[in-house]
Amino acid sequence: MDKKASQGKLKIRKGDLVKVIAGDSKGSQGKIVEVILAKNRAIVEGANMVSKHTKPNAASPNGGIVKQEAAIHISNLALVDPKTGNTTRVGRKLNDAGKLVRVAKKSGRKLSNGIHTTIKIEI
Repeated sequence: MDKKASQGKLKIRKGDLVKVIAGDSKGSQGKIVEVILAKNRAIVEGANMVSKHTKPNAASPNGGIVKQEAAIHISNLALVDPKTGNTTRVGRKLNDAGKLVRVAKKSGRKLSNGIHTTIKIEI
């Protein structure tokens, strides 16, 4: 029997402003560029920069060393409250229309939904 691990709902989404709270990039802030659900990791703009050695190809004829962002585990990220600018936890509440919306725990303010796309999972 194949048993698939159930993915929990992540508190952060693509487009959210987050702060790195642990690791080499501790203290840096940036927007989430990509969320990798399978590994519980996210790529944050300007944080966790690594050097990648590239071979010459059509896009870059000389090749060389390119700096790019690497993935960070989501436990090392904290969402930044848009009202106060401090880090906060994320809660979920029902709005007037009966839909669940993300809410900042410290200020109680509704968070934007970020920029997310639907993911198709084939069985």
